[in-house]
Formats: sequence, C-alpha cells, structure tokens
Amino acid sequence: MTGHGYILKAIRVVYMTGHTSAFLGDYSYFNNRTIAIEKPQPWPISQDYNKVKSTLKLDSLHTANKSIAYLIIKNDSLWFEEYYDSYNRDSKTNSFSMAKSMVAAALGKALELGYITSLEDKVKKYLPELSGQYADDLTVKDLVTMQSGLKWDESYNSPFSVTTKAYFYDNLSETMLQLPISSAPGQGFKYQSGDTQLLAMVLSEALPISLSEFLSTYFWKPMGAEKEALWQYNAKDGVEKAYCCIASNALDFARFGKLYKDKGTWYGNSLLDSTYIATSTIPADPQSPEYGYGWWLGEYRNKNIVYMDGHLGQYVIAIPEDNIIIVRLGHATDKRKRTNPNSAFYQYIDQAYKMMGI
Repeated sequence: MTGHGYILKAIRVVYMTGHTSAFLGDYSYFNNRTIAIEKPQPWPISQDYNKVKSTLKLDSLHTANKSIAYLIIKNDSLWFEEYYDSYNRDSKTNSFSMAKSMVAAALGKALELGYITSLEDKVKKYLPELSGQYADDLTVKDLVTMQSGLKWDESYNSPFSVTTKAYFYDNLSETMLQLPISSAPGQGFKYQSGDTQLLAMVLSEALPISLSEFLSTYFWKPMGAEKEALWQYNAKDGVEKAYCCIASNALDFARFGKLYKDKGTWYGNSLLDSTYIATSTIPADPQSPEYGYGWWLGEYRNKNIVYMDGHLGQYVIAIPEDNIIIVRLGHATDKRKRTNPNSAFYQYIDQAYKMMGI
C-alpha cells in the first residue's frame, strides 16, 4: 500500500543472510540472463608468473579490506594471481558499478552498428514517456557522461532511497519513468546510477536483442571470455539492472581493461571504434576530470589510468603506458577518497609496481 514492499525483499536478501548491504554473491537471489561464451581464450601465462610474492603492505590491505581476488596482468600475460577467503579463479562475484563501463562499451558498439544514430539523439526518441521540465532536452550523451539532471538519490544505506528501490523492485523501468528530469542536462557531472539505467532502457529499445545477448555477441565471445556470466534483470520489464550486477570472475572482468588499454582492438581485431574509446577516456566535463564515458580516469606517476569501479572496491585498472592491468575484487573498501595516494585504491597500484620492480 505504501509502495515500499520491495524493502521486504531487501531484508530477506541482505539482513537475513548476515549482510548489511548488497554483497558479492547476491546475484543468486535475482533473475539472471546468461552472457554466453564461445571459444575461451585463456590469458597467456608470464614466464615470471607468481615468482614474486605479495608485499607485506599489500597483504595487510587484502586482510583489512577482505579482498577475494588480486591480479596483475603485464604485457597481456598473467604475471600475478591470488585468491582469498575460499574464492578461486572460477568464482562468480557481483561487478556492481563496473557494469556501467561495460554498458558504455555497448553504447559505443550500438553507435558503430547504427542502432543508436548519434550521441546527440534525444532520449525521448527512445523513451517517449520520459517526464520532467527538461525531458525534451536530455541526450544519450548526457546519460553516458552522467550529466542528466535526473532527480535521483544515490544513497546506498537508506531503505527508502530510489537506489535501494531500483535494486530490489521488480519493475525497474516503471520506477525510472516516474523520476523527472528536473534540472537542465549537460550542466555538470553528478554520479547517478539512474543515468546508466536510463541508458540501458534506451539500448533495450534500440537493439534487436537483449543487452545481455548484445554484450555476449560483441564482447564476451570475441574477447574469449572463459566463463559464462550472469546479468540480473527485472522479470516484469525484461531490462537488465545495467548500473550494476554482472556476475563474473576476475580474469574475465580484466578483458575490458585490455580492450580499453588497446583502444578497442583485441589481438589485432577491432571490437570497438578507437575514436569512441579515445573520447570515452578523456574528461567529459572539464570541471570533473575523474569521469569520461562510463569509465573513471586518474593518474599514477604522471601516467594516465582508466578504470572500472564498483561498490565495495571492485576495480579493473588499466595503465596503457606501461601495458599493465590490475584487478582487485573484495568484500569491502576503505573510506579514503581515490585522490588520496594512501587510499587502498592507489595502494593496489603502488604495491603492484613495487612487486614488478618498476
């Protein structure tokens, strides 16, 4: 009667399983579509594979933040690999917001194939029900760069926030279309999961197949993913929970780091337009240098880094200049901002460099 019935599911899935928020294995409580594989391509193994031990500092970080996987891929070969807390290389875990970067890649492919005409397309072309004072002005580009003006509450702890409702409600599209575009789009970056969900709804209208099948056909299969993945979706509207919720493993998540590091090519085959990736990995808003098109941006030792970032510290970090990819997955993260060189995020990079002697 109050419209908050989804909270009962949240209690059952989260608190009654001993957790306090969304967790790595929660995908098993939701409907999932399969992201299929075709011809697995295992990562090449470096001749120095696991010859160097983790640093004491890195070990302490893994313990404090409850890591479950840590990889270093150097020159496209697996250089270091370790798992914790009974997890292994085949364990599926929730991507959380790393999925946003994959949705951005899917948008690039949809543009390349002509399913989306232009980044400047009006969202109402695909979602005519969109409401709000500025709904007519909203473009696809505004969504992928998170400059929508959508009325959204990015709160993970309140049971009454729209973020919580989106996670547990069984008709996500209905929820999204009830939210107005209440501010002028294109006026600045504001991180909002709802922007990526609206983008997925646009893609779902434009594509001839589901978003899960699209990701499988144009990325998962040609990149040689070794394991099928799962993507949560809402049974009533059939749309994937695109701002989160791809269950896969560290080795397959890492493939997107290689794809963006190599400007859209996969061992010489073009999977994504290099111009789109180049534009994706520079700041979309000059006032917010940390974000491009669904990918986070930063620097390490004056070198550009691009990375996927998910709740609880899920990271795929690509450093193109040094041909390095670092993956960290886990149950928790520290509270330091990523701009802080002492944050766990930057220490996962710094300690990897110490291990490699770079």
